[in-house]
Amino acid sequence: MYQILVVGYNEDSCTDVARALAYEVGVEVARRGHVLLTGGLGGVMASAARGAYENGGITVSILPQKETSQANPYSTVKIATGLSHMRNMVNVWSADGVIVVGGGAGTLIEVAAAYLEGKPVVALVGSGGVADEYAGKYIDERRKAIIHSANTPREAVEKIIQLIELEK
Repeated sequence: MYQILVVGYNEDSCTDVARALAYEVGVEVARRGHVLLTGGLGGVMASAARGAYENGGITVSILPQKETSQANPYSTVKIATGLSHMRNMVNVWSADGVIVVGGGAGTLIEVAAAYLEGKPVVALVGSGGVADEYAGKYIDERRKAIIHSANTPREAVEKIIQLIELEK
């Protein structure tokens, strides 16, 4: 059982397209029997968690707050960190791989952390933001690892599982 982190737009900037794609990513993670990790709040996080939760999956929310009351309602396990944006590192360290759905600056932090930690990353093309900007590219001139791209939620989950298995 792998722990797959889904990162992307927060509630304020999330698009309907990203919500729908994130939901389907959550469904696909649950159907394959893996654990879905998120930052536990709204937007892509809530949509992915909802998809997994409604399909019998385990959802782990690693929250920036000191208490769990702000976790989205689809959180099976709620972890309060009190670390604000620094919890992004906990998210990445806890994950076997990362799927990116849209996203802004906070998402870019998680993608860069995964890159630096050698975790595989798959960006869902067509979801906007960071995912579209970095799909198929390297983050910097060191070219340590490419940000893989996928065109559908199913492909994203299949690809991240394959990449995780190559790392194991």
